[in-house]
This record gives sequence, structure tokens and C-alpha cells, in this order.
Amino acid sequence: MFEKKTKSYTELLGKTNRIVEGTIINGDIISNADFRLDGELKGNFQTKGKIVIGPAGSVIGDIICKNADIEGKFKGKIQVLEILNVKNKAKIYGDVICGKLSVEPGADFSASCTMKTNSKNTIANDGQQKPEETNQ
Repeated sequence: MFEKKTKSYTELLGKTNRIVEGTIINGDIISNADFRLDGELKGNFQTKGKIVIGPAGSVIGDIICKNADIEGKFKGKIQVLEILNVKNKAKIYGDVICGKLSVEPGADFSASCTMKTNSKNTIANDGQQKPEETNQ
């Protein structure tokens, strides 16, 4: 009657994966959970959550994610569905596609950038524009 349900290890950690400084990964990573990278990744990364590249972290490859915070180095193509936060010590080279972008002063942002609205906003805007067009 008063039994406590034990939580799994991932529930206790908030379902965040972590690669610590000094770790080098050659290959692709696919994750459903959030991810913090303080090591090095040479390969592609994909998550349905958020990626944080710490100050000592670096990625050479492509990233697809929902949100991203970058403090370290990134070289490649990154696609962020919602918000990309670029911190002041970040170095980004390559192509960026994101919904919203925040770049702190001091960041090295040497990338081409395309801002895309998500499909929900596009549908909402289309619905609002059509009545205005008929009134003109």
C-alpha cells in the first residue's frame, strides 16, 4: 500500500547524457534526451532535445536538434528547430539553420545563417494574412 516506486537512473538525472572533457568520440550519436558535450565529437549528432557544447567541447560534423547552447567549437552544419544560443567564447564555422538565434558579443560566428519559422507559425500567419488580402 505504501510502496515507493523507484525511479530509473535516467529519470533521476533529468534524462541528460554527458560526455566529459578529455573524451574523444569518432562516429555518430543519436539521442532522444538532452545532451551535454564537454569532450570532442568527430561525427554527426542528432537529438529530439537540447545539446549543450561546453567551453571545452568541440564538434566537427552535422547537428540536428530542437535547441542548442554553444560555448565551445563547432564546425559543420547545424539545424536547430527552435533556439540557438551562441555564448561569448563560442567559435562557429559552417552553416546554421535555426528558428531563433542569440549571439553574445565576443563570439566567433563565421557561418552562413538561415532563419526558418516552424510550420505552426507559418500556418497561423497564412490564416491571418488571407482575410487581410480579401479586404484590400
